[in-house]
Amino acid sequence: MTESTGENEAADDHEAPDVEGNRGRPDASGERATATFEVPEMDCPSCAGKVESALAGAAGVDDVDPRVASGTLTVAYDAAETDVAAIGDHIERAGYGVADVDVRSATLSVPGMDCASCASKVESALDRVAGIRRFETSPTTGRVRVDYGPEASREDLVAAIESAGYEVTNGDESAGGNENSDDADAESDAGSVWTSTRGIKTWISGGFLTLGLLFEFFLAGANVRVASVLGAELLLADVLFLVAVASGGQVILRDGYYSARNRNLDIDFLMSAAIVGALLASLAFGEALYFEAATLAFLFNVAELLESYAMDRARDSLAELMDLSPDAATVKRDGEEVTLPVEEVERGDVVVVRPGEKIPMDGAVVEGESAVNQAPITGESVPVDKTVGDEVFAGTINEGGYLEVEVTSTAGEDTLSRIVEMVAEAESKKTEREQFVERFSSYYTPVVVAFAALTTVGAPFVLGVTWPTAVVYGLTLLVLACPCAFVISTPVSVVSGITSAAKNGVLIKGGTHLEAMGAVDAVAFDKTGTLTTGELTVTDVVPLNGNSEADVLRCARGLEARSEHPVGEAIVAAAGEAGVGGDDTAEIESFEALTGKGVRADLGGTPHVAGKPGLFEELGFDLSHVHATTDGGVVTRTAKQLCERNDCLDLLETTVPELQSQGKTVILVGKPESGSDAESGTEGGELEGVIAVADEVRPEAERAVARLRDLGVSKTVMLTGDNERTARAIAERVGVDEYRAELLPEEKVAAIESLVAEHERDSAPGGVAMVGDGINDAPALATATVGVAMGAAGTDTALETADVALMADDLSKLPYLYELAGDANGVIRQNIWASLGIKALLAVGVPFGYVPIWLAVLAGDAGMTLGVTGNAMRLSRVSPDE
Repeated sequence: MTESTGENEAADDHEAPDVEGNRGRPDASGERATATFEVPEMDCPSCAGKVESALAGAAGVDDVDPRVASGTLTVAYDAAETDVAAIGDHIERAGYGVADVDVRSATLSVPGMDCASCASKVESALDRVAGIRRFETSPTTGRVRVDYGPEASREDLVAAIESAGYEVTNGDESAGGNENSDDADAESDAGSVWTSTRGIKTWISGGFLTLGLLFEFFLAGANVRVASVLGAELLLADVLFLVAVASGGQVILRDGYYSARNRNLDIDFLMSAAIVGALLASLAFGEALYFEAATLAFLFNVAELLESYAMDRARDSLAELMDLSPDAATVKRDGEEVTLPVEEVERGDVVVVRPGEKIPMDGAVVEGESAVNQAPITGESVPVDKTVGDEVFAGTINEGGYLEVEVTSTAGEDTLSRIVEMVAEAESKKTEREQFVERFSSYYTPVVVAFAALTTVGAPFVLGVTWPTAVVYGLTLLVLACPCAFVISTPVSVVSGITSAAKNGVLIKGGTHLEAMGAVDAVAFDKTGTLTTGELTVTDVVPLNGNSEADVLRCARGLEARSEHPVGEAIVAAAGEAGVGGDDTAEIESFEALTGKGVRADLGGTPHVAGKPGLFEELGFDLSHVHATTDGGVVTRTAKQLCERNDCLDLLETTVPELQSQGKTVILVGKPESGSDAESGTEGGELEGVIAVADEVRPEAERAVARLRDLGVSKTVMLTGDNERTARAIAERVGVDEYRAELLPEEKVAAIESLVAEHERDSAPGGVAMVGDGINDAPALATATVGVAMGAAGTDTALETADVALMADDLSKLPYLYELAGDANGVIRQNIWASLGIKALLAVGVPFGYVPIWLAVLAGDAGMTLGVTGNAMRLSRVSPDE
């Protein structure tokens, strides 16, 4: 549980400005606070609903924010009225246990931790701190997240990280410089790497190395003896090389000291050993290796600067997301407009957004209308028209008009902040490949170090080289012993892929899901709300027996006005749009809903009924000899076509099946004979018309399915609870390979399980992705290899439950997701094998004199780090098809 209390944070050494969940601001009495509880059993939307209900009436509780995916619950409360223990009691009374309420979480920014060996040192230091429950390091974002108990404080965490040689900066930023504590610069942009303290020392080192080379090879006559150390003569070039070592090697040896202190066999320790070894060998063997030591110092610093620059580029992608939201908002208070930091804006405030400005907070439009560019959230390329009552998101851009927006979420709780938070969390989760690489690297380094020792000792006897040459071979292998590029090959690709997707309106909850999506071989779609819009509309009206279309809609509107069924709502909406109905609903009497069949009521004293064809058969209506209206009133195109063929219709044989074959739901409207009743068996009546209602297919659905097939998906399946005819019609129109109709929610889960089992039987390399609305299809989404939620923008449940969330209701983003994931898998494989292969090739060439030490530094370390990072950045060029 994470807790922070108003203005009194500083008084409690467990609190800090960047502790997660610290969104509470003091109210007038300064007692407002927030606390985050771990509720492991709250693992479904209904569970979260019960917990929310339990806290809804609790005294002092202002706001409840459940996170199903992480099993956490953030509560904003008034500390003057309640406390953490009381809130915990309410949660437990709802039937859910609160785990370890004294655990707190802190996310610390460690910009200098920009490589795997850096993270390893930090982890070793944190391992020794009592009270730490769990921690995660993320070199790609420069963050460390720590869960700790009352035995530890934030100061303990900071001290441990600083004991590893890294500075903890204020705030919770992901971007930053890449220097250790005494070398950190205030600037954090990539360009500052070259002018940082380490950068300046590197250029000084390079200058002296260049001067030494000049005297060594071009001004040999001036390369005179200047000093003698332990009997070894030092020439002018040697002194210049030593100065180069001193200026460039200081930071290396310092980092090597921290590595030794934390018992880490990392690149800093190995490079320090190589530099010191070269200097000691020069004294021991009387053959100067000062040039080699200076080369190591200079080139390794260059490699580190290049790696820092490359890592900054990767971090910038997340920083761009964080910069989307403005820092200030114009708020209407007491009849005036005041500019406030977004942290001071509260729910219920009305913010003013003028043309060209960013919307500062999530909210609803209360005045004005405009087109809003929602690309930062949903990835939509076309601005969306917004008017009074419409929802808007923080970070989106007001294109043209004036808007006033009532704030519905505070800073840090809006959709954009959720996206940034989840992207950061996703980047910290290790994929299976990443875990494999880390396991492999734990063996790789000791093996290469052992090979270096064996080469140094054995080369003079086996290869006949001199001892100084053998030492150089050994030092070169030490340089190659650290698998930095190999270890970073996967996370930097995951960062690039996830942040690129987020900027295009696709939120991927972790590298594991990115990898899994790229390997899926089958995609299952929910129908309603996924392949279709999820909104029923009236598509056809067939007036019968002398009635007009307006007559049919007027009658149907009167019957359905009191119905809460989606079909009834669609009919009422269509009648309203057609301008029919008026005050007829006031004359409704004896309304009755016939469950599963339709509705009946007296309209103006005359009995009427509307419902399924089966209901009318039960009531004894003659559905085989019905006259279509050919004149009088407005007649639909469908009615005209039917009338041209035959004025006398057989509804059961022609009209109803034809409409149903198009995926439409058919409703009949008529007047039963006095006394006719489906229950009593009395029969008769006159039909007035036929209304067809359909859930429209998304315009992009057919293209999305076809594109997935082109990209390599071998099977597409539609799952729906709708009837067989409707399902078949939609499936044929969209182009899926298979459909399964009339499924209950548990049957959808079984269908996904059977698809997964089918691929396991066929030894298929991939899995099954399920695409649904993220709420109704939650069980099926959880069962699939990858669950993809549609239209998750502003929907907390969808954001929490899905593996992947398409922020807009846009199926065209699904092929983009699949292509991006496939490309990411390819890039990860390329990075892993290239980094490992080149290191291995260089290592094998060292004992034969083919690999000079400068090549080992530049190609094996800096070159490969730049290579894998640049290759990963290619993922940012993958974009959705327009």
